[in-house]
Amino acid sequence: MKTRVIFVGIGCVKSLSQPADALNPVFRGATCSGKTTLAKHLKRILPNSVILHQDDFAPPQELVPVHPVYGVQDWDKAEGAIQWDRMVKALDAVRSVKSSGEIPPEHVSHDHLNEQKDVPIDDALFQRWKATFEKIEEEHQERGEVLKWVMVDGFLLYWHPEVVNMLDHRVFLRVPEKALKQRRHERHGYHTAEGSLWRDPPHYWEQIVWPAYVDAHARMLEGGDVEHGAPNGTVPGLVLLEGLVDSMSEMVDRVCALLETGARGA
Repeated sequence: MKTRVIFVGIGCVKSLSQPADALNPVFRGATCSGKTTLAKHLKRILPNSVILHQDDFAPPQELVPVHPVYGVQDWDKAEGAIQWDRMVKALDAVRSVKSSGEIPPEHVSHDHLNEQKDVPIDDALFQRWKATFEKIEEEHQERGEVLKWVMVDGFLLYWHPEVVNMLDHRVFLRVPEKALKQRRHERHGYHTAEGSLWRDPPHYWEQIVWPAYVDAHARMLEGGDVEHGAPNGTVPGLVLLEGLVDSMSEMVDRVCALLETGARGA
């Protein structure tokens, strides 16, 4: 039986500093924006699904660049915040025929070390979409195809062209700067790959995090306006979710509708 892997990207800005063919939804967005919560709800709904966290491809702490002006480690500037070659290699491995949508066994995630707030969704909506995708799975199996869903969440998903091109669906969760700053300050820190806890130095948000976010995302939104601009087509098919306008249930519903259309039209 043929395996089809779908990559779903979910992205947004980091509000806490960092340190087959697959049907893959990609989630990109700011730290503390809700992208990981959204990805985890989708994992509960989609059969044969896994989550790949972009944070797991951050460099070891000793290799994180030092900001040339402020003299502190810069976990947020796109060029040095992610080991891009390693991430591309991992996505390639997940999509390969040999892997069949499985995360390579040598990949180690530290997402479980970071605190996560529970944001429930409507149970009737959950049950409805779960049944829908179970039916979709049956339909594909009758055609001799197994679907594997890979949610990719991260705060820089749409910066590297090769990563963007590998994603089948692209979702961006936007939250205003003021709200993101508050959420980040409410978190206690970020666990690095080495297991240590990184805490923001004074003024880190204003000097490092927010400028890096704007620099990485202005090109994909109209007028370079990361807070109000609509997608300008630079990232093909980008679906924009407004984190302070849409409830988590509404976001799950919208993304599931997108994935259903893609799976049934494939």
